[in-house]
Parts: sequence; structure tokens; C-alpha cells
Amino acid sequence: MLDGFSNIQKVPELQKRILLTFLLLAVYRIGAHVPTPGIDTAALSAFFEQNKGSLLGLFDMFAGGALSRLSVFALGIMPYISASIILQLLTVAVPHLERLSKEGEAGRRKITQYTRYGTVLLSLIQGFGIAIGLENMAGPTGVSIVIQPGWWFRILTVITLTAGTAFIMWLGEQITEKGIGNGISLIIFAGIVVRGPEAIVNTFRLVASGEMGAVFVVLLIVLIVAVVGTVVFVESGQRRIPIQYAKRVVGNKMYGGQTTHLPLKVNTAGVIPPIFASSIIMFPATIANFIPHPWMKEVANILMPGRVGYELLFIAFIVFFCYFYTAVTFNPVEVADNIKKYGGYVPGIRPGKKTAEYMDDVLTRLTFSGAIYVSAVCVLPSILISNFNVPFYFGGTALLIVVGVALDTAGQIETHLLTRQYEGFMKKGRIAARRR
Repeated sequence: MLDGFSNIQKVPELQKRILLTFLLLAVYRIGAHVPTPGIDTAALSAFFEQNKGSLLGLFDMFAGGALSRLSVFALGIMPYISASIILQLLTVAVPHLERLSKEGEAGRRKITQYTRYGTVLLSLIQGFGIAIGLENMAGPTGVSIVIQPGWWFRILTVITLTAGTAFIMWLGEQITEKGIGNGISLIIFAGIVVRGPEAIVNTFRLVASGEMGAVFVVLLIVLIVAVVGTVVFVESGQRRIPIQYAKRVVGNKMYGGQTTHLPLKVNTAGVIPPIFASSIIMFPATIANFIPHPWMKEVANILMPGRVGYELLFIAFIVFFCYFYTAVTFNPVEVADNIKKYGGYVPGIRPGKKTAEYMDDVLTRLTFSGAIYVSAVCVLPSILISNFNVPFYFGGTALLIVVGVALDTAGQIETHLLTRQYEGFMKKGRIAARRR
């Protein structure tokens, strides 16, 4: 692996892409510490410390700690993800969007433009909701979080937070186009990883104060290693469908006759289902948390991590998006037609419709297994926080993002090296990056 890293120095273009990626991520982390005007930061920090186990803490994790400081990047990238969800759902229901999705690069650019407009619209709505909620919030001592409430504060907050989200969206696109790729995922990845040292310090602080035993910490480390190993193993897992190509003679030469395979991943959708599920639940739950009404407070309590209602809703959304995203990204009928077109077939299965049905059946069973695995990993943080007072969101969406993005990034760097005839990170085999 060290030899693989040394090969990076032999590819100037790859060096520039990696350097640009680090610079843009550094800009993102600097912006996460630039505060929004008109906020009492001490009262806000005390409020989040009091509610660190709530859904606000989970939202703050996605924002890389920017929400607890209410920086210009407080909304994070979640409005962009929500807009992407809406556009993908509408692509299935709206014929115009469905046609655009099949028009190649031009259609993709148009859908991306619609996604940007949707991101700005959702940022305006969420920014206004946060501004109203902040005016009704106070720290544990009763000190108001907003120094001077009123319409000027609301307008300024909405403009600031919307501009911050638009800038993050631009950073992600630049990393995707000019960096090493996966810009949006890397931004979320950076926001999660940067909080690792804080979680370690908090854990040692709890051990020193006697609130957490040393034996439990050792067991927690063992659990972390086991879960990370499980995630890496499952994310790299594949169900290989054998494909046999018939021999054919063209002129004086014979082509075909080889045997290959079609890899179907256990978790085809990757980290998309938990991100989509979290985004959908966060929107109404955050608004409910900020509105001082008994009925809305009850909704916020129901949608709090650790509660049965939240966990059941979270799992239901994960299962739904596992099947939905898999159906969007993999079309068994199209794949079966392509295999048939080039003279291929699955041994023991008739080409065409029967092959498509066979693939759909295999993919359905794989997706069910993947959905159960993702759901089990994602409910782990709530169990640890509510029952064992673990001071950080270990596992769940955060762990899937960290492991998945790390595998994807390593796979893309390895691809750059292999295309230039250098060895990748691993001399035997390749890093199995997740398919988007």
C-alpha cells in the first residue's frame, strides 16, 4: 500500500486533483466556524449541550458541527440532498423529467440545474424556520439565543444560511469535476471525521470522572473494530451471476466463447438510503422542535432518536429507499437485453425475459438483505446513546458514509493510477469501490 501512495507522486495531474480537494475541504471547514450575525454563541452552545442526544445533534453531525455554532454553513448540504431526493422521485412520476434523464449529458445538466433551484428554495424555507425557532429558544439559564429578534434578523439569517448552502453546493461540484470526485460525499465525510478528536476527548473525560468504566471503553473499542470490519466486508460483498457468451465466427476469426460474471452488490444503494431517510425525517422534526406549540413539541418528542416511533419510521424509510434507489440505478430488463444483444446468456436461464426475471429475483433478495444490514447499523447509535451514554454518534449513517466514501475515494485514486500503468494501493486485487 505504501508503494501505491508513492506512485501518486509520479502523476502530476492526480497530485493537483488531491491538493485541490484538500484546499476546498479546508475552505469548507473554515466556513463552518464563521458565525451568523445576531446570535449569542454561548447560549446557543449551552442549548445544544443540553439537547445533544436529540435529533438536533444528528443534524449537527451532518453539518459538521456548524449548526451548534450557527455558522454560515449551518444548513450544511442537507437541502441539496433533499432536493436530489425530490427530483429522483419526480423523475419516476413526471414524463418530462423521465425524458431528460434519458437524454445523456444534456439531460443530466438540466436535472442538475433543477436540483440547484430546489436547493435554494428549500434553504430559504429551512433558513426562515430556523430564524423563527431561534427567536423562541433560550439557553439553560433563560438567556435568549437571539440578541435582537425581529424581521431584520430573520431576513439576514435566511440570506446568510441560503448563501452558505449554495456555496457548499458549489464546493461539492468543484471537487467532483476538478478534484478526485464524490464532492458532496466528501463534504459530509469531512464534517463527520473532524469531530472524531472531540468524541475521543469526551470519552476520556467521562472515564476520568467515573461516569464511564474503563472496561466498557475497551468493549466499545472492540465493538467499533468489529462493526467497521463488518461494514467493510458487506460493502465489498457481491453476488456474481455467471454470464456465458456463445462462440461466433466473423470472417476467418472466431469470437466469444468466454465466461464472465455480472457483479450485484449486497448493498447496491450504498449510503443513499440512510441519508435520504435522515433528510426526510429531519425536515419536519427540526421545524417542530423550533415551534413553541404543545402539539409540535409532541411531534418533536416522537421524532427524537431513541424513541420507538423514530426508529420504526427511520427503518421504514431505509427499506423503501434501498429498493427505490436500486430500481433507479439497475434495470434488469435493460441489462438482460444488452446481454442477449451480444450473444450472452445465464447458464440454465433462457435469454431475454426469463433472464430479466431471474436477475430481478436475485436483486430483490440481495436488496432485502442489504436493507436489513443498513437498518441494523443505523439504529446502533441510538441504542448506544440512549442506553450506554456514549458521547458520540458511532455507527449508523456516519459510519456508512465514512467507510463508503473512503472506499470510493481509494478506488478512484487507484483507477487514476491504473490508467497510467502504475500499481494501485493493493498488489493483489483491487479496492472494491461502491457503485453509485
